[in-house]
Amino acid sequence: MNASDLLRNSLLLLADSGTVRRVVEKAPVSRSVVRRFVAGDSVDDAVAVTGELRETRRMVTIDYLGEDTLDRGQADATRDTYIRLLGALQDQGFTDGGKAEVSVKLSACGLKLPGDGEKIALDHAREICAAAASADTTVTLDMEDHTTTDGTLGALAELRKDFPSTGAVLQAYLHRTEADCRDLAYAGSRVRLCKGAYKEPESVAFQAKDDVDTAYVRCLKVLLAGEGYPMIASHDPRLLDIARALAAHHGRGSDSFEYQMLLGIRPNEQRRIADRGDQMRVYLPFGDEWYGYLMRRMAEKPGNTMFFLRGIAGRN
Repeated sequence: MNASDLLRNSLLLLADSGTVRRVVEKAPVSRSVVRRFVAGDSVDDAVAVTGELRETRRMVTIDYLGEDTLDRGQADATRDTYIRLLGALQDQGFTDGGKAEVSVKLSACGLKLPGDGEKIALDHAREICAAAASADTTVTLDMEDHTTTDGTLGALAELRKDFPSTGAVLQAYLHRTEADCRDLAYAGSRVRLCKGAYKEPESVAFQAKDDVDTAYVRCLKVLLAGEGYPMIASHDPRLLDIARALAAHHGRGSDSFEYQMLLGIRPNEQRRIADRGDQMRVYLPFGDEWYGYLMRRMAEKPGNTMFFLRGIAGRN
């Protein structure tokens, strides 16, 4: 394991550390540091940043931060926040044609609640999908750790019966994902392909960066050769070049796929992609549950770690 892989694995462990989380959340992190990666705490913040991104022709998918909810009231509040967000985006005209959509984690909607958690999460997701459809936009079901993959794909199949444009997320580092890509590469199927951002065991996921990159390319080949709508979630210049070449090879028009990047990562490249006429969507998180999200972002691109640490030290 090289130094980059070691740093990544260490950061993923920190993402699950309650002790470190409490220290970091109480540290005097300047708002500008967190704001680079997180739009803010409120629906109004998310709508405002969406407006800024739309001015540069970038599309948006918005995530209300939070996961592993074990409180029914919090799960209900997550649903309500998404519905309120979709209404606010529609009022501003941002949802027209799906230019601004939402990303939803089933665990934030109650998946892990005891008893009827799966039903509660699916019902909440269905209500969010209905609100999105009324606003002329879509929902993408975020993927979480590997223990939720089957449940998430099962919920996706149920939601697509009434809301066929519901998007899926697949994580290239899982051994199973190439087969999942084949299953989902059908007409009308929206699939976001990312590398993966959770600490997973060797039995289910590739560990080394080179192995993950190779798996990502294999999955790209399946999706771009298929009949679905691939959403290429990567910041890696080499992988982006491969994706563009594969899209050209298969005669894909710019409206038949899109690129996706995280808020705060390679913003100049985001604008360049949008300016050349390709579809560029920014993953925009908001809310006060930002710690786990930021740690996983650091793990995905360890070079961001020093930016974050400088902010904690008050030197940024």
